[in-house]
Amino acid sequence: MLVYDGDCGFCQRCVEFGHAHLRMPQVRRFQELDLAEHGLTLQQVTESVQLLGPDGLRASGARAVAVLLAVQPGLGWRLLGRLMLVPPVSWAAEAVYQVIARNRHRLPGSTGACAIPQR
Repeated sequence: MLVYDGDCGFCQRCVEFGHAHLRMPQVRRFQELDLAEHGLTLQQVTESVQLLGPDGLRASGARAVAVLLAVQPGLGWRLLGRLMLVPPVSWAAEAVYQVIARNRHRLPGSTGACAIPQR
């Protein structure tokens, strides 16, 4: 299951892209879930996308995106995902993910709800 911030317009657009171009797992807005039941915290789900696999797999941020891509039937997506899992590419992917996540309220399709609360 892919858990994302359903109040964020940018996140919603990313999910829509995924549905249009990828084989997606079950996708749920964190606002609709009992986070504790899934072992998640509000901080985790507001800061990055979460991927929860039936086999106990847990990944967040760029790693979640990479794992999702790595299991796609299309060779291009699968290679991109696998590349994103290998350092130093994985480090760069996470850095880019964090920059985008922190600034998602400034991106097209976003709203004020996209802003990540400052700790």
